[in-house]
Amino acid sequence: MSERIPELESEQVKKRLESVGIELESDRRSATFVQIDQESVISRSFFEGVEIMSIRDALEKYDWLKDYFWKAVKKDQDDYTREVDSSDVNGYFIRAKKGVRVQFPVEACLYLRTQGHKQKVHNIIIAEEGSELNIISGCTSHPGVAAGLHIGISEFFVKKGARLTFTMIHSWESDIEVRPRSAAIVEENGTFISNYVLMNPVRLVQMYPTAFLNGRNSRAIFSSIVVGLEGSNVDIGSRAVLNGENSSAEIISRAISRGGRIVARGSLVGNAPEVKGHLECKGLMLSQNGSIVAIPELEANYPDVELSHEAAIGKIAEEEIFYLMARGFSRDEATSAIIRGFLDLEIKDIPEMLKAEIDKAISLVEKDLL
Repeated sequence: MSERIPELESEQVKKRLESVGIELESDRRSATFVQIDQESVISRSFFEGVEIMSIRDALEKYDWLKDYFWKAVKKDQDDYTREVDSSDVNGYFIRAKKGVRVQFPVEACLYLRTQGHKQKVHNIIIAEEGSELNIISGCTSHPGVAAGLHIGISEFFVKKGARLTFTMIHSWESDIEVRPRSAAIVEENGTFISNYVLMNPVRLVQMYPTAFLNGRNSRAIFSSIVVGLEGSNVDIGSRAVLNGENSSAEIISRAISRGGRIVARGSLVGNAPEVKGHLECKGLMLSQNGSIVAIPELEANYPDVELSHEAAIGKIAEEEIFYLMARGFSRDEATSAIIRGFLDLEIKDIPEMLKAEIDKAISLVEKDLL
């Protein structure tokens, strides 16, 4: 591990890291991890009860950790998961010990430094029984590195009565391909919260995280904000499989196309008594080009379930702009206010600090959309 990473110290790189919620010099973090291409360069915990290290070091330290590998995500799920099952893979291991409640978030950065590099990552995150853990995962590329591939496997384990919040912010270049594969296993009275923000042009993002709500009264919330700029192809979704009695899930997405193609998927599967789920997909078209496709799916395999969805796609109504202009706004100010309102999700159950990171990302998006 190196304490000083010269290539991360330039103002240009710092701004890139800050754009995905990573502030290396901040003292308001409980732990920090940075991986450049395949190498872990920073791995440090500031909070007793929170472990963070590279997955390679973790496998050497804990023999039991191998029992968590490929338990939530299937190794043979597709060609990309099979490709990550290789000797050169790295990634992070984060664990909140039993009963530990972490006030400040853990920050983890996966940084693509080399042009054309194929970054392969396998992460294991464990919130032990009764713990509370907040993670900001910022994934980005070095300025000028326009092409590459990022494949990330993330397996989350939320033990009995634990709560895990995971906020992922992506900021890539225009010819980079991104294929995360992630899943969470949630035990009794556990809560898994997943937030996703995509701000910049990217060649392709394809992801479909799944929460398996196996415990009684377990809960999952997925929220996503996606902007598809010219040339971007974004195919994302979220899925909750409600296996535990009285488990519940909520999936909310906001998608804006300014010339890019977005497919917003969502799936709720009810397999147990008294489960509830709601799915909401809303899209806003800001260009003559591009497209948004909303695909909500509901599946009930038990008689006593309550699942619902709503989906809507449209453009900014002229009357809304005129209404605000009549009250002294310029056209750009009125448009910005409407976009802001569209993206302003009421993301539930996250600390104010994490909400501030998402608000910061939304502010950056607004500037690019006008």
